[in-house]
Amino acid sequence: MGRTSVTRRELLRTVGASAGALALGSPIEAFAQKQLHPAEPPAAKLPKTETETAKKYPHPPGIFINRPLTQISKVADTLLDDMEGRGAAYFYEQSHSRTGLVRDHAPAVGITASRQGSIAATGFGLSALCIAADRHYLAPALCEERVERTLAFLLEECPHVHGFLYHWVDIESGQRLFNSELSSIDTSLLLCGVLHCKQYFSGNARIVALANTFYNRIDWQWMLNDGTTLSMGWTPENGFIHYRWDTYAELMTMYLMAIGSPTHPIPAATWDAIERPIIEFGGIEYISGIAPLFIHQYAHAWCDYRNMRDLHANYFINSIAATRAHQLFCLTLGKNFPWINQNLWGITACDARRGYAVWGGPPEFGNIDGTVAPCATAGSLPFLPAECSHVLLSIRQHYGEKAWTRYGFVDAFQPQAGWFAPDLLGIDLGIGILMAENLRSGFVWKYFMQNPEITWAMQQVGFRIDTDVLEVL
Repeated sequence: MGRTSVTRRELLRTVGASAGALALGSPIEAFAQKQLHPAEPPAAKLPKTETETAKKYPHPPGIFINRPLTQISKVADTLLDDMEGRGAAYFYEQSHSRTGLVRDHAPAVGITASRQGSIAATGFGLSALCIAADRHYLAPALCEERVERTLAFLLEECPHVHGFLYHWVDIESGQRLFNSELSSIDTSLLLCGVLHCKQYFSGNARIVALANTFYNRIDWQWMLNDGTTLSMGWTPENGFIHYRWDTYAELMTMYLMAIGSPTHPIPAATWDAIERPIIEFGGIEYISGIAPLFIHQYAHAWCDYRNMRDLHANYFINSIAATRAHQLFCLTLGKNFPWINQNLWGITACDARRGYAVWGGPPEFGNIDGTVAPCATAGSLPFLPAECSHVLLSIRQHYGEKAWTRYGFVDAFQPQAGWFAPDLLGIDLGIGILMAENLRSGFVWKYFMQNPEITWAMQQVGFRIDTDVLEVL
């Protein structure tokens, strides 16, 4: 419960944390077994099954959560505009000019020789280039050229197996780093960016052809590895990873792309094979694992689940409920960390003083030390627009240039210790950029949902208009 999400995100930073380090680390399987299991919470706090919760309520969890106001102030909109522009600069400047591969992390000040690239960050970066072109943060022709060059490199030179790419790669050559795995979820985040570019730059026939070819070569059936859910990945040394994407997390759009694949689709039944445990906090019940807040953000960055539901839930409302519960959870931490209050909250996997940390709640897990991550609220902007934008404004106003850098907000900071993360993380900047733009215009949702494979897959797994929600709007 939550094991899968913690596994993916912790792997995203812990194996190769040193800037510029190219030494190989431990194999992923051994690393996962030794380090990726947070302590189990007390039995009373374990998630409930869907069936157990359904006995109590005539409607799914989260249905009665108040829908938040979507308007934000002009000053908040100005901040988000600046945040997006600065973040777009990261994805252009911290990617290789020939390959387009994006650095996993970069310093807030100065330059870096790091060649550690992240295919997930590259996926966010492709969408950031679309936003930059549309809002003219960068010259549109410059963005289009970079997108085309990136897609060509991914297809023609970047190593892959059955269409899946290695988690971490050298930004200059595309070669595998740190004995990393062929990652199903990170390849999916990259594919989301690819499909977004396909639709936004639809007038460029080469971009469209490259995007289609990239999607078509991914063998999702192989990644099932004779199971009912997708494997987390594969390494040449040890084969398929033992763990699967079998519990609710940031996996929804990955499954839709796999089910909708034009060439190697997996059965629609895999959608219902995913476990959807129920968390309860402060009278709010919602589907989740014991995992960081980002699991309620990533699936919504590209795919538009608003006013839709399947057999199990309205996932957009579910993420509203999860964000509200997280806000309340953070406020309860104020007794130990008095700087955490209605003006400053948000805890998710991020950099910390002692290295990369995986923590959050509810229920509380990880050794929370009062570190706040701006990406927690930036990535939740569409769910609680007023509250999340208020936090970002407060950070900008109260912490100034310590927390506000050339590329936007620092990854994390601990006010009491006076510690501000020296590096920025591509995926954390990326989720903030995409969700800010979705709140402001629905731009990413608009173009991504023009991919017919996605809408077809949603139909196959039973999505329909959520009439219950429409009745209360």
